[in-house]
Amino acid sequence: MAKSAIVLGAGMVGVSTALHLRQRGWDVVLVDRRPPGEGASFGNAGLIQREAVHPHPFPRRLAELTRIARNRGVDAVYHPSALPGLAAPLLRYWWHSAPQRYEAVARAYARLIVTCLDEHMALASEAGSAELLRPIGWMRLFSTEAQMDAARLEAEAAHRDHGVGYRMLDGGALAEAEPHLMVRRAGALHWTDPYSVSDPHALTTSYARLLAAKGGNFVLGNADTLERTGAGWRVRTAEGPIEAAHAVVALGAMAGTVTRRFGYSPPLFGKRGYHRHYRLKGNAVLNRPFIDEVSGFCLVPMRAGIRLTTGAEFARPGAPQTPVQLERAEPIARSLLPLAERVEDRPWLGVRPCTPDMLPVIGRIPSENRLWGAFGHAHQGLTLGPTTGRMLAEMMTETRPFIDPEPYRAGRFN
Repeated sequence: MAKSAIVLGAGMVGVSTALHLRQRGWDVVLVDRRPPGEGASFGNAGLIQREAVHPHPFPRRLAELTRIARNRGVDAVYHPSALPGLAAPLLRYWWHSAPQRYEAVARAYARLIVTCLDEHMALASEAGSAELLRPIGWMRLFSTEAQMDAARLEAEAAHRDHGVGYRMLDGGALAEAEPHLMVRRAGALHWTDPYSVSDPHALTTSYARLLAAKGGNFVLGNADTLERTGAGWRVRTAEGPIEAAHAVVALGAMAGTVTRRFGYSPPLFGKRGYHRHYRLKGNAVLNRPFIDEVSGFCLVPMRAGIRLTTGAEFARPGAPQTPVQLERAEPIARSLLPLAERVEDRPWLGVRPCTPDMLPVIGRIPSENRLWGAFGHAHQGLTLGPTTGRMLAEMMTETRPFIDPEPYRAGRFN
């Protein structure tokens, strides 16, 4: 029983962790209330973001804070009733975003990000799903030459410091690359390294099938039933109680509801996000994902259609859907591309698990000897799932991790 684990949470992070443990010979059971890949991993821009070496800092310019406070934007909105509960973590988020502190955060963040392409391709190749990882990158579109100049400096620094690939497109090259774009822009920054995943849910489920093929198990169950049993752990599932020597909490934004019962209360907070798919009219195509800087949302070509994603919505846990960002974004999106009908009747809603210092929790929960955490990846759970899974599996098997785990330790918030 010593080399056995219950992994709670079947998103990209949990599935990847279970798979890496199984590859190292452990008995693994993956547990979730829903089938693999149906949580936050289901809804995102579908990008494996090799260029994202800098996490999203809290805005610090007064003009930006004032704009967000008006609560009329597409990129960030909030429920006023949620603000009291968010005040403490958001204040800490703001504190960690100060330039000197943010620089240290970004260095630790980049160490994870630079591994993401290789770690995904290793799993996808074995799972037979490498075709889902399209090596087409994504683009940021700009309306002015000044924006282009600033983006060029940013890209040059990312290339110099972290080996990130890019190219700059002027207005003519952009029009040639995306002939069905309905607006004229000054140009674009094309991040060339990222994979664009044509179906994020299918990618996660392919890794889950690989886990099963290797002898791992998935069962439906409730993480809230996790309890200590002797030297190990027990959780109730649809197939009866499951026991193992170790337990891994990979529950995204809900991780704290489990760890809190065992003496660890991480300062997690959620950023809600929405998406919806649309058909394209006639023979129109979108070749690459893009964000139009004027508009602040992402349009992505996927199997299901053109996915329109939103920025962040701050709301109380369990609050009803309020897809105002999609309502504001859709008419703008229709001015950018010849969108036809909506694919779904209702938009998708998920919650991104965030920490105030922008770094995930990867490692042992300090209050328990055989309880481990893998959560808090904010916008990059899809990107960093395999990296996190490998790191944590190496720690649990007492192998030297391929990335120094110190910046991501759970006890850093104490």
